[in-house]
Amino acid sequence: MKSANKLGIWMDHANAYIIKFGSEDSSTKSISSDFSADDKKQTLQRSENEMHNKEQQKQGTFYKNLSLIIKDFDEVLLFGPTEAKSELHNLLKANHQFDKIIIEVKNTDKMTDKEQHNFVTDYFTRFDFKK
Repeated sequence: MKSANKLGIWMDHANAYIIKFGSEDSSTKSISSDFSADDKKQTLQRSENEMHNKEQQKQGTFYKNLSLIIKDFDEVLLFGPTEAKSELHNLLKANHQFDKIIIEVKNTDKMTDKEQHNFVTDYFTRFDFKK
């Protein structure tokens, strides 16, 4: 039986850090949302509604980029300090393409790169996901 392909993602609304469990490559890949403070300031000057629309569009692109990575894994741990992980989890649950992927969500504080790696390693070492 092949071993499960496992992934941890520490995320907030601006950044996501991708950590492959058991990978010989211990580097962390990062993805950032394109919605910056400058975008917010510029669109807010025109209209608050336009600012919210642009923010939602950029956030949707951010989540889509993450989902393209997640689709190649069997088990995924989403963790971090904000509700971004739950928002992404809800989008993934609504898409049947992700039905066979086991996705867990955990609340954590801000973490250093080393703490993120340790959290993913400890989590997947200690817990077997159950369907």
